[in-house]
Amino acid sequence: MSRKEEILKLIEEGYTTAKQLARHFNVSLMTIYRDLRELEEEGKIIRKHGNVELKKEEEIKESTCAVCGKNVDLRLGFIYMMRGGKKVQTCCAHCGLIAYRTLNKENIEMVMTRDFISSNPINAFMGSFVIGSSAAPCCQPSAFAFASREDAEKFAKGFGGYVSDFEEATVRMEELMKSGPKIKLSTKL
Repeated sequence: MSRKEEILKLIEEGYTTAKQLARHFNVSLMTIYRDLRELEEEGKIIRKHGNVELKKEEEIKESTCAVCGKNVDLRLGFIYMMRGGKKVQTCCAHCGLIAYRTLNKENIEMVMTRDFISSNPINAFMGSFVIGSSAAPCCQPSAFAFASREDAEKFAKGFGGYVSDFEEATVRMEELMKSGPKIKLSTKL
């Protein structure tokens, strides 16, 4: 059993601090902090006010992308607010645009994302998107949300891609996913 697996078991048994874990393993606090950071990035634990706890099953589902299963990055992701209070979250704009094509549109009350430059929340329906740029922080083909079309156009000038409104972005993403990336064949052998 790896140390990280053992840490999870010990947390389940009642260990709540990095100090307790470091003493148990007879290692430095830095070593335990590194393990805890990795476990947190993997979505298995939560660190709060110096304590550690296992993530509950409901929290794991909420922090996982509904399309690809990656951890949700709140700076890039989409949150669909559905009728009845249900939330559908995605890790990035790529998956957010794909999710829109699969969700029952009549049940969508609101879609929130964040402006790529400022990280301010925006209504995704009102945003501008750059699809298929050379920058790819998460899933591919890449998609980025912007509060203003002007910012989206400036970004596309530097990194390529198509500037689109929300509806057009969902169609372009679907087309790119169906066709796959364009491959340049070399004429040299």
